[in-house]
Amino acid sequence: MRHKLSGRKLSRPTAHRMSLLRTGVTDLLRREAIQTTEAKAREIKRQAEKIITRGKKGTLHDRRLAAAFLTDAKVVRKLFDELGPRYDSRSGGYTRLVKMGQRKGDQAPMAMLELMP
Repeated sequence: MRHKLSGRKLSRPTAHRMSLLRTGVTDLLRREAIQTTEAKAREIKRQAEKIITRGKKGTLHDRRLAAAFLTDAKVVRKLFDELGPRYDSRSGGYTRLVKMGQRKGDQAPMAMLELMP
């Protein structure tokens, strides 16, 4: 039974899944848009929203938690210096998910995940 269990397993072991989410969020914050499968994009979006909210607060504790999750120190600086102030007046909904159709090889549903302007 899956009572109160959130998130998708994405057919991966826990360590691989967490690594995939960490690098996905890091790439999203670095490039401000990524293209991936729809299921992965939905999970990356959940984590990215939480990290950007930490960037808005800007405390030392939030900075350390973000640095522990993200894989690049430059992205951590960008999160707290640029993205946090950009979304300061917004109370959530920092990302947008745009469906892009099917991938040619295996017909997987693709989506573009991007940060809102």
